[in-house]
Amino acid sequence: MNYRRLTPSMSLLLAFEAAARHESYTRAAEELSLSQSAISRQVQALEEQLGVSLFRREGRVVKLTELGRRYHSELNAALGRIRNATLQAMSHQAGSGALRLATLPTFGSKWLLPHLHEFYDINPDVTIHVHSRIGHIDFHAEEIDAAITVGSGDWPGDLVSHRLYNEFLVAITGPQHVLGSQDLLKWASGQVLLTVTSNQQAWAEWFTHYHFDHRKMRAGPSFELTSHLIQAVRADMGIGLIPKVLIEDELRRGELVAIGDAITSRRSYYFVYPSGSGELPSLAAFRDWILSFRHS
Repeated sequence: MNYRRLTPSMSLLLAFEAAARHESYTRAAEELSLSQSAISRQVQALEEQLGVSLFRREGRVVKLTELGRRYHSELNAALGRIRNATLQAMSHQAGSGALRLATLPTFGSKWLLPHLHEFYDINPDVTIHVHSRIGHIDFHAEEIDAAITVGSGDWPGDLVSHRLYNEFLVAITGPQHVLGSQDLLKWASGQVLLTVTSNQQAWAEWFTHYHFDHRKMRAGPSFELTSHLIQAVRADMGIGLIPKVLIEDELRRGELVAIGDAITSRRSYYFVYPSGSGELPSLAAFRDWILSFRHS
């Protein structure tokens, strides 16, 4: 067996991986700061070395073959492990190093950033690069080491997850609608319901909790960002159902008013990362710090 043939050069693999991810030689060339013809030559050289077709050409468009798609999936995971190993080596060399952390935008601005100085007080050699992300995070495709996200706990098998705490949802309105607590609840059951796109069933949970008739639900606009929903409530477009941790300051200042008590959501906040990244000094330091909040 010719092991050299089974180990293509990194330049060929990187060119193929970028072209496969974008299904575009042009975008791969832009990403790698190469010419389109250079990407084409490297992909062709890899195909010749493997003796298979990884792409099919449809005019000026390239599409992965089924074999190319499988090869890319395996290669993507392998490159992810190589990058993690390199990052670990670099982090050990430089001390505690840096952590590329993804977080939900509103959670990042309302909870993480106000607390982050506490982390730096005890970990002055670590730098946290904060990236806003909504929804699924592809750790293999993106340069992200770990994430704080919300979900039901059904994460892919190659991810390590630590549950941080339950998500508690509270219905909110503006202070102009303050009534007696029971009257406010009855009033709310007939209002336009604003939702966050990623949690469309939340109002159904709230109506069930208070034994309201689901047939009276008045679905309103949905918002990708929780911060936009909060602004819509301020503008009196309807009432919102928000994680309480994100609006405690506004409730305390009387800028928003809670409707009833907070209910326990079916979702929780999690700290997640690929299994191969667990030994990064920066990740371990941040993990220990954020998990300490579960006991504080």
